[in-house]
Amino acid sequence: MGSSGDNHDLGLVEMRRRMLIVGNWKMNGLIETARELTEDLLAGLAGRVGGALRCEVVLCPPATALQVVNQHLGGAAVKLGGQDLSEHEIGPHTGEICGIMLRNVGCWYVIVGHSERRANWGEENPRVARKMAAAFRDGLQPIVCVGETLDERDAGRALDVVREQLEALYPLLPSQTGKRQQLVVAYEPVWAIGTGRNATPGQIQEVHGFIRRNLLERLGDDGRKVRILYGGSVKAGNAADIFALEDVDGGLIGGASLKSSDFLAIIDAVPEKF
Repeated sequence: MGSSGDNHDLGLVEMRRRMLIVGNWKMNGLIETARELTEDLLAGLAGRVGGALRCEVVLCPPATALQVVNQHLGGAAVKLGGQDLSEHEIGPHTGEICGIMLRNVGCWYVIVGHSERRANWGEENPRVARKMAAAFRDGLQPIVCVGETLDERDAGRALDVVREQLEALYPLLPSQTGKRQQLVVAYEPVWAIGTGRNATPGQIQEVHGFIRRNLLERLGDDGRKVRILYGGSVKAGNAADIFALEDVDGGLIGGASLKSSDFLAIIDAVPEKF
């Protein structure tokens, strides 16, 4: 792993954004099952590496499995990510994991502000922004989750909520162009996660297009390089339609990332133009 100033060779200087597929295993899997799932995924990807692998792939296992997953990834095309991090650098914060600890076990990415943490752990916009800043400080690329609840959508506030979540980030973004472009935004319509309700392609593109315009307005050309993922119950059956949308740059995959065949099918759904 390079220094915290590296851009991790993500091709960010290219005009085309490379698709990113992130598997968030959440609180699932012991070391043995994490090892087995990683091996299955790597075996499935073996024939896709190189020209056939059209996207970047990241696995975010539970913290207890990070080291064993990293050992199996080795020099593979798949990267490792954490599911959360502390906003603090180091010190007396029992139970917390800081960014340099994640780097130490091989992480390149970290999820920040997931809807479950916002809802269940009271993580509000200012704290999410501080965690994003901590990720950048410690050489990780933050995948910052934004999105509205069902009540907020029904009240016609979806875009207002997403705007507020984005606006909290900008004051704490790094000033360097190369670093700012490493931000990843994941749109999670909370009402479409595990509820049986699905966002339509029109609803997804509306919010993703809004996020892109907001990024361009606040970050200029840097906002064109930021990748925007969709995280609302992406499955093998709907991935191709979602990834074909103009402002969707990949997916944050939950349950479907726990079965190698489903996750591989989602990876295969990335359009050939990427």
